[in-house]
Amino acid sequence: MFWKSVVFKLWLTIIVLVVFVLMILTVLLLEFFENYFVEDTESNLMNQAENVYAVMEGHDDDIQMETVNQLTDPSTRVTVFFDEHQYWESEATQSELPPIDPSWFVANDQINEVFEEDSPIRKTSTIPSSNEEVIIVGIPTPDQGGAIYVYQSLGVVEETTAQTTRIILLAASIAVILTTVFAFFLSSRITAPLIKMRKAAAELSRGEFHTTVPVLTYDEVGELANSFNRMRRQLNYHITELNHEKSQLSSILKSMADGVISVNKKQEVMLINPPAEHFLEQYSFEIEDTVELLPTQLQEYFKTVLDLEQERQTEIVVQGRSYVVAMTPLYDQNVVRGVVAIIRDMTDERQLDKLRKDFLANVSHELRTPISMMQGYSEAIVDDIAETKEDKQELAQIIYDESLRMGRLVNELLDLARMEAGHIQLNKEEIDIHAFIHRIARKFSFIATEQNISFETFINPSLDFHVFDPDRIEQVLTNLIDNALRHTHDSGRVKIEATSDQEQLVIDVNDSGTGIPDEDLPFVFERFYKSDKARTRESTKKGTGLGLSIAKHIVEAHDGQIYVKSRTGEGTTFSIYLPKA
Repeated sequence: MFWKSVVFKLWLTIIVLVVFVLMILTVLLLEFFENYFVEDTESNLMNQAENVYAVMEGHDDDIQMETVNQLTDPSTRVTVFFDEHQYWESEATQSELPPIDPSWFVANDQINEVFEEDSPIRKTSTIPSSNEEVIIVGIPTPDQGGAIYVYQSLGVVEETTAQTTRIILLAASIAVILTTVFAFFLSSRITAPLIKMRKAAAELSRGEFHTTVPVLTYDEVGELANSFNRMRRQLNYHITELNHEKSQLSSILKSMADGVISVNKKQEVMLINPPAEHFLEQYSFEIEDTVELLPTQLQEYFKTVLDLEQERQTEIVVQGRSYVVAMTPLYDQNVVRGVVAIIRDMTDERQLDKLRKDFLANVSHELRTPISMMQGYSEAIVDDIAETKEDKQELAQIIYDESLRMGRLVNELLDLARMEAGHIQLNKEEIDIHAFIHRIARKFSFIATEQNISFETFINPSLDFHVFDPDRIEQVLTNLIDNALRHTHDSGRVKIEATSDQEQLVIDVNDSGTGIPDEDLPFVFERFYKSDKARTRESTKKGTGLGLSIAKHIVEAHDGQIYVKSRTGEGTTFSIYLPKA
């Protein structure tokens, strides 16, 4: 609204101040002019009285009165007392001048001082008959026996004062009008930069920090505009830095592998990153709680940290995975204002610990069996329990086989350790796929025939040459085919198929054996992992549990991948993907 604006307030202030000053000045001027006109009229009347005095002193009586009538002003009248009983009055030329009874001059104590004290007077008095005020001056006559009175109506002075008052009021009105125009001009000129700064401040509040206020003057308003522009630049700089830091913090939190949750005292989530959201989704799904963002158990942990103001760490198992939750109080100037929790997935570490323990147990178990057998059969030979030469030869053959098995286990452990350490060496060559697959197939064809198993190969005719390490890939295929033959029963089928898929060589080893249970599929490439031993075709053929782990490392060393698909009772398929060089 206009009356609430700065322009209106400045204009009203200036107008009130000017009107107040003009009122005081008008009152003083009117008082001054009124006194001035009264004094001027008295001086004029006194001059006329002195002129009458001069005429009476230098002329005869008849000439005196006629001369006095000619000298007096038309607005004044003259009354001459020769003594207290004889007098003469001038002729009245203006009807508004009221007649005065001569006896009033003698009877009035203030007027008759001329008779009594022979001194001039200047009085403003009221005529009894008309209640009209007149200005009277009086001086003694030349012979000191009478008095000369000259008087004039006060209305003449009042009329002059009224004209002066109208002129002063007109001038004051013009001054107020001019002041209004000047006040609007001045206030508009002063407030125009302020209005621009107000608009700029509104844009700043909306987040637009590129608005600049023009500097039109170099006074206080100009300095204010310069300060505003500096403030805008500083705000823009600080907001940009804050946004940059916020974006950087958000990027860091999003890229963190660990989950981060920050809550306030009311346990309202203030900050959370994607891993923490994934953890809460899994946790809520497991406990079937979809109403609250934070599960009840986490809320209790956070409440304990807030109450005790101490760090706390706990481990939670969610969906089969182990999470360590480390909670720390969040301080704001020695006052706890919330809790920050770091959620770390420790499943791999726990699994590595378990694998390490299992590895020691498996190695001990795998070595203990052949050592025990070697020790037992060697004792039988030493104690001469075997009587015939054939018995001794059979015991010696068992000891030999077990030593070979133990040596193979140690060699595979060494190979696997070198592969995991990244020390595997590949001698890549350009290999004819057809010749390579057929050579491996011939190696197992006799074994398959003995076991009454159908052994097939299929090679895509479009395949020709591919670059890889033939010895290492043969080691992989040998292990896969050997496993397929060992887990396939009589009249079963084993097939090797070589095709291409999007610039990759794909080799599938498929069997119609017993298959691998679903719960064992994720672990078949781990060291020493063996599925149900009842699946093997002959219980006497035992593996070390390291072949598939070694195969996986060899394929990955070729920048390839190996997968397994299996259904219990239907068979298993291992697929090797080798990219072209």
